[in-house]
Amino acid sequence: MKKLNDTWLYIITVVVSLAFLFFGNKIATKDLTLYQNDDFTMVTAEAEVHEITDRSTVSEHDPDGNLIYENTEIKFNAIVTKGETKGTLLSGVQNVDSMLNSNLAEVAPGDHVLLLYNEFFEVPTWEFIEFIKIDKLTILGVLFALALLVFGRIKGFNTLISLAFTCAGIFLVFIPSILSGMNIYISSIVICIFTTVMTYLIINGYNKKTLAATLGCIGGLFVAGAITLIMGKILSLTGFSSEESIYLTFLSPDRPIDLKAIIFAAILIGAMGAIMDVAMSISSSLKELKDQAGTTSSSDLFRSGMNIGRDIMGTMVNTLILAYIGSSLSVVLLISAYSTSFTSLLNSEKIVVEILQALVGSFGVLFALPLTSIVCAILYKGTDEPKERTNL
Repeated sequence: MKKLNDTWLYIITVVVSLAFLFFGNKIATKDLTLYQNDDFTMVTAEAEVHEITDRSTVSEHDPDGNLIYENTEIKFNAIVTKGETKGTLLSGVQNVDSMLNSNLAEVAPGDHVLLLYNEFFEVPTWEFIEFIKIDKLTILGVLFALALLVFGRIKGFNTLISLAFTCAGIFLVFIPSILSGMNIYISSIVICIFTTVMTYLIINGYNKKTLAATLGCIGGLFVAGAITLIMGKILSLTGFSSEESIYLTFLSPDRPIDLKAIIFAAILIGAMGAIMDVAMSISSSLKELKDQAGTTSSSDLFRSGMNIGRDIMGTMVNTLILAYIGSSLSVVLLISAYSTSFTSLLNSEKIVVEILQALVGSFGVLFALPLTSIVCAILYKGTDEPKERTNL
């Protein structure tokens, strides 16, 4: 009977998650008009290079013979591989510019490429944009999914389901809501709560361990969000932390995107994964301790949770700091090279936002530790639950 109830609750969670994605997408895209521009429409095509028809190079040298600039133009024919025009032969051109991207590989027969129809050339033509990489990433993704299933079995399967719902929530609900001009603060909070609750329920089911981890995680996210709002005002952040931020302001002049809210959402979503990890680690460890010890008191559970948390804390904070540094390493290097002083480097808004993300995420982790331990101490006191099953 317990196994049957767990199965039905699992199905209900999946159905509710699908309903959230469906209706959330309907609401988020209701006023989405950013791409309904009849004056300018990007026409692209996925194609396979059939043959190289011409190759020419133009270069410039200084008086000493050193190369200043070089551009190689490759003309080719390609066959469309997808869409209504599949099988059509196109004439394309690729430019390899030494100043813009000297490491760009030249197209060759058999390459899968993405082409853009450029009508602004003297002779309208299909221009090379990028090599198609999604097919290779798909293979790696399939291998990752198989590894999850092999090592995690039913837990691995549930992880894949929750990951799919998380990605769908971001791309079908959260991002369209921003582009539609909806309140970014509310949208980011809603998607974080959905992701947290959905992930815990699908992976761990309906039990006290899941409830404790959920409350601890939401508490940590609340702290992270509050600190972000406060520090945003104290630091007088504008949201113009990158070139992409500037482009966002041009998307909808009538309803400009709130760039400060984008920072809030980025910090909250970026911290969510680490906080979820910490909350579940504490909740799971204390549940196991309670099951094994049997009569452990609430105060003992809380102290054990804090002791376990201190061990987790050091590595998790390091993980957050290193993750943010690694994700923005190129920008940090560029700003460091052109900064006149260490002070000007640290006062660059891009660097300030990266530091703020790392610190706020760490605060969320730190506060999630005692919050989850307190909730566990309260919930695990009393009647013991049956030990968790390894399959449905």
